Parts: sequence; structure tokens; C-alpha cells
Amino acid sequence: MKKSIGIYIHIPFCISKCYYCDFNSSSNKSSLVEAYFDALKKEIILNSERAGQYEVKTVFIGGGTPSSVDSRYIEDVLELCRKHYNLRSDAEVSIESNPGTLSEIKLKAYKYIGINRLSIGLQAWQNKLLKSIGRIHCVEDFTNNFKLAREIGFDNINVDVIFSLPDQTLDDWNETLNNIISQGPEHISSYSLKIEENTVFWEKYNNGDIKEIDDQLDREMYYIAKRKLSQYGYNMYEISNFSKEGFECKHNLIYWNAENYLGFGAGAHSYFNKKRYNNVYSIEDYVENYIKNEGKYVEGEAFIDEAESMSEFVILGMRLTQGISILDFKERYGIEIMDRFGEQFNKLIARGLVEYKDKRLMLTETGLDYANQVFMEFID
Repeated sequence: MKKSIGIYIHIPFCISKCYYCDFNSSSNKSSLVEAYFDALKKEIILNSERAGQYEVKTVFIGGGTPSSVDSRYIEDVLELCRKHYNLRSDAEVSIESNPGTLSEIKLKAYKYIGINRLSIGLQAWQNKLLKSIGRIHCVEDFTNNFKLAREIGFDNINVDVIFSLPDQTLDDWNETLNNIISQGPEHISSYSLKIEENTVFWEKYNNGDIKEIDDQLDREMYYIAKRKLSQYGYNMYEISNFSKEGFECKHNLIYWNAENYLGFGAGAHSYFNKKRYNNVYSIEDYVENYIKNEGKYVEGEAFIDEAESMSEFVILGMRLTQGISILDFKERYGIEIMDRFGEQFNKLIARGLVEYKDKRLMLTETGLDYANQVFMEFID
């Protein structure tokens, strides 16, 4: 059986930058799209030889807003992946999109080129909230795009939503969840807002123009999502992710299971053969490296030693509601997990944050609320 990897492809272009977004993306560099994709295609080809012994089981096209560029660019990069990599016939191929940037032409093109998982960033059901967070679409754009995607044949759709937005009420959050559930997507990603540096919200927060929702309301919104989504058949399989049976995001599971993946594009990260590295973040530098330096894109690189690898395996795996298998740990590292992390786990079990069940270690219901405290125990 061949070893497998995932591929992440970063498209850093947006029509407008959302107020909460700290991803590597830009809304004013459309003139660089052509050159960027030339560089991206070069990078994909240059890395193919090192991945020759691997099967590619997932491709994830993220951003930015990949659906903001012409679909021919997406077609080109996917075609190269199929030509130069061992892409499995049943590979999960995902693309991120925003309402209002999708069209019948784009959706039909995505379907034709083999994209089989569509992720749509809705974020909220209230137009006033969408406007307040810098989204360029309205709810009607989402419902129209969702309906169109179904008609074209997409049967694996994720919807992203955010809670704890400034001025968002419990009624708003309930309305958002109820309406999304009524649409019937196969997967729902539900994130709590975190105000990040170098965002419009960071500036507004520091100027006193917005306030963070208090922790109690944040937790109440989280509990509502867990309860309501579970009630309608969405299994919570990771801290922020819910899916119907069999529709878990296979690509993200690669990250949480600490498996190998290659990232292409400006700022894209990779984890491959015990090395973690990232490309240059600047779109201009990425393009220039392609032109002048024969495709030398890597900016930062670090070798992950055995001790760090073990810590990452635990931290990432504990994000999953099924936790981590002690058998998988021993098979991967040749030692018992309690011989390496017994002190930490015994303390967390005594505090009621972690439990041992069916030869797995996992967060308890309380542990889900204090996940960051749990993760800190495994950082050297």
C-alpha cells in the first residue's frame, strides 16, 4: 500500500478583505493573477518528483477566495496535479468559495474538472451582521449559490459560520444555525471569532469601536451549536467541525492526524519527511522568486525532531473528539504514550479535562472548554 499525502493550494486573491481576516490574502492585486498562477504552476511541477512515492488522497484549494478568479486558472492547476502526481481516483478535491463570487459557469467548470467538495463561507444569516464584518455578499447570494450548486450536482458542501461576532445576539446565532440546517449541507464549520492582529477588527478593538463578546455568551453560543447540530444529525468530530456520517473533511484530518502534506502558493505551509516549512508570504516576492530564482520559494524551514513530533501528534490529535489512539502512538514512535506523557495526562485526567476510553485519550466535555490549557501541557 502506497504512502499518502495531501496537497494544499493557496489562492491569495479576494474582492474585498473581511474585517476579521488575518489570512495571507489581498484585495488589490488582481493585476498579478496571471503571473501568480504562472509561478504556482511552476512550483507544483518542481515539487512533483519528491512526491513520486506517494498517493495524493486530498487536494484543498483555499485562500483568499479561490472562487474570485477565473475558473480556467483553477482548471490549470488541477490538471497539473493530475498530470504530475499520483492523484487517487477517489481523492477528495475541495475548493473554498464566497457567496456572490460563484456562478453557474464557475460551478459547472468546478464539477467538470473533478472538484467534489465545495466550501462556502456564509458566516452569518443576518445582512446587517454580514455588512458589519466586511462581507461583500448578502444572505440571498448564499441561498442562490447553494441552490445552484445542488442543481449542478454537488453533494458534499460545507458551510462556514462564525459566532461571538460584535453585536451578535443569541437570537441571531439560533437563526443562523436553524437556516443553515434547513439548507442541509453535509458539513458545517462553526468558529468562535478571535480578533487577530493586523486586521480591521484589531484596529477597531484598540480604538474602542467594538468590544469582544463576554466569555459566558461565547460558551453559550458554542453549546447551542453542539446541541442543535447534534440533534439534526451533524456529528461533532473536531472542536469546530460537524458533519453528517461519512462527510468529515478528509484534508483537514491530514493536519489533525499529523500526516504529510505539501502546500503550494504564497505563504503556503508544508509538513513533509519530518520537515515543516513555508513559502514566502508576499505575492510580489513569490512571483519574483519564480522569475529570477528558478522557483526557490521557501522562506522558513525547520526539522521536526522526535520529541517535537510526539508533542504535535498529541496536540493536533486531541482536537478530534475521538482523541488519540494509544496504539497509533506506539506504532508511530515505538514507546507507550504514558511513558512519554504520563505526568501530563494523569494531571489532566485528575482535573476532569481528559478521559481514557477504548484505548484512546480524549477531551471531556469540560476539556473542550479548556482545550488550550490542555494543549499547553504538551508544549516544551
